[in-house]
Amino acid sequence: MKLKNIYIAITAVGAFALTSCSDILDVESPSQQDATSVYASAETTLQALYGAYNLFGQDSYSSRMCGVYMQNTDVEASAPSAGVPSSDRRAVWSLQSSAITGFNDMTNMWNHNLQAIDRANQVIEGINESSIGESDEMQQMKGEAVCIKAYRYYLMCGFWGDVPYYDQASKWGGDLDKARSDKFVVYSRILQELVNIEPRMKFSDVNTGGIERMNRDFAIGMIARLALFRAGYAKTYDNQMKRADDYLDVNADSLSVTYRTLNGQEVTAHTHADYVQMAKDYCQKLIQLKPRKLYDDFNTPFANENAYLCENNNEILYEVAFVESMGGDVGWSIGVTNTGSCSNGTTTNQVGLTPSYYISFGDYDQRRDVTCAKWQHASDVVYPTEGTGMGIGKWDRALATKSLGSSSSKGTGINYPLMRYSDVLLMLAEAENELNGPTAVAKEALTQVRARAFKNSPNYAKDVTDYVAALSTKEAFFNAIVDERAWEFGGEGLRRFDLIRWNIYAQKIEEAMRAMLCWGISTYEDLLQMPSVMSAYPEAADYVKYADKLWYKRVGSTNTKADLEWFDQKYRPADDDATMEANGWLQSEVVGSTTYRCRWGSQLIKRTSTYIYNGTEYTSCTKTKDNATGVTTYTLGTAPASVTFTVEGGQQSGVTRKDVYAASDYATRLYRGYANGALKGDGNVPFLLPISVTTINASSVLSNDGYGILSNDTGEGVNVEVATITKENY
Repeated sequence: MKLKNIYIAITAVGAFALTSCSDILDVESPSQQDATSVYASAETTLQALYGAYNLFGQDSYSSRMCGVYMQNTDVEASAPSAGVPSSDRRAVWSLQSSAITGFNDMTNMWNHNLQAIDRANQVIEGINESSIGESDEMQQMKGEAVCIKAYRYYLMCGFWGDVPYYDQASKWGGDLDKARSDKFVVYSRILQELVNIEPRMKFSDVNTGGIERMNRDFAIGMIARLALFRAGYAKTYDNQMKRADDYLDVNADSLSVTYRTLNGQEVTAHTHADYVQMAKDYCQKLIQLKPRKLYDDFNTPFANENAYLCENNNEILYEVAFVESMGGDVGWSIGVTNTGSCSNGTTTNQVGLTPSYYISFGDYDQRRDVTCAKWQHASDVVYPTEGTGMGIGKWDRALATKSLGSSSSKGTGINYPLMRYSDVLLMLAEAENELNGPTAVAKEALTQVRARAFKNSPNYAKDVTDYVAALSTKEAFFNAIVDERAWEFGGEGLRRFDLIRWNIYAQKIEEAMRAMLCWGISTYEDLLQMPSVMSAYPEAADYVKYADKLWYKRVGSTNTKADLEWFDQKYRPADDDATMEANGWLQSEVVGSTTYRCRWGSQLIKRTSTYIYNGTEYTSCTKTKDNATGVTTYTLGTAPASVTFTVEGGQQSGVTRKDVYAASDYATRLYRGYANGALKGDGNVPFLLPISVTTINASSVLSNDGYGILSNDTGEGVNVEVATITKENY
């Protein structure tokens, strides 16, 4: 049973200003005690620790950093509306966040991260100075505080790059106004803290709170993750993507981490390769100390979260424990869409998936139809959803086993996973390949993940055994890891930061946009017949096999995705529309003013038609033919600038129709802040967020100078043109 998540429910303004809101915490408030008293008992120390956890329940994390701002990758994306960026989250979605330095989200995210870090530092120092600080329980809580601090710096470095580093709690009269520290220094210093405390922590199956409190399982995995980030790429002040080895003295103490290997040998990591080895060592450490298997069904960890169930020593290493009405936007801003009058409440879905991501999955990969919600709920009835409007299928408030109520929205109480065991396996595979190529160790770790994904495949050998065996080079295996992490973690907020550390952000969004453009081209026979188009986009021919729309039947009334039987999940049907409809298959349903359907390729290209007559170009043309006389009446444009004339039967109209085909607004707006749209980029993605003007005005050392923060485009975006086709005498 899921624990009462008291640490999110506590209202706190500081680690020493806590009040209890649960009988479980019916003790004297630490706000009435000094630090010595607080850390004199495990019970009051736990309340102080909950103050650091509490900030996960703020909107800055539970909605923004948890998912909404982890988008604009080749996997997760929600299209912003037309027009130049305004002061809201859509400017982040479109990679145009330099336009919103005055947006409160920027202030709150920055402040809440630093507040969580400061509260964690207070707990760390309080335990260090406590007379019972060396007890197992106190050391476990110190480890949790270090993990919180590490995770918050992981977020800050991912969003802002270089950030101030605070290794001590704030004190009256202390220096709180700190300049940015290099992100690689931050990674190194927090890694050393994690390495030092990890052996004193408890595994989730023996610690109170299990996977709803940070534990040794998670700490080991977090060390591996941060080691890969310390080894990877990041953006520098001069707006370049570099590793620490490229511009820093990696032998400096501030950039070095000392730890013990599996055999007890003490080593110090300095270089890129050293930190990759560190990641490998810690992945293997967890596997050796706490081996486990993945769930047989990929959906199980997410179904457990929808059911408010926690299983320790299993696939999820740690998940944020949300409670109803106290933060927690899983199933509201991220999840399956619920609109209208729904018994378990509604959503305002702000996290989506790209159509190109959907078709990238293998045909028998069970992860696709768990992750990609091509269905939605409207007034407790399931309908299809557009290919450009897919939500995250892993979480669905309609399936929540608690009765949330029809008026509920935010605060579902559904937990959110920060690390799963498959992440450890794929990090091991990545690190081993980077060090030694695709060895048996690397291939076995990758095989475990794919084996679960394709366990029901009739082509299992091809999808798993043969697939992995064919990865014979370091490059091929790395590319496979990049793909596997996309398929495994869609919607879990990992992709954006992964692309940064690999330095392939631009490559992947350009691949995604090109894939969507080629899919759109494939829906127009005229374009497929144009040599110039096929020369520029030869792979468009491959997309002819993919469905432009998905056909379905309604086979149930349970308000679950099982109510919809799909004729084909991915490809075009063999029969024409009339035959499909005659056999009872649906391509859409109209309810009131809403049309529910699942369209794909035709949404991924934009056709703009204009009409030229006597040297003037008009945006519209209507034709009305009198069948009795054969006379056709043309009306071009709109009043008062419209032109109307008639053409006798058999005579030429003199009207030329011009069709311009270009990338869709959907795809263009996803990446419009990247050098006027993907496919025209320079390889340098403006992914870093600005520091808010509120924060800068309160500081004497912080600014938005450098890092390319204020240099990215803030315009409407440019639709990449494919072709122009004219038809005379239209």
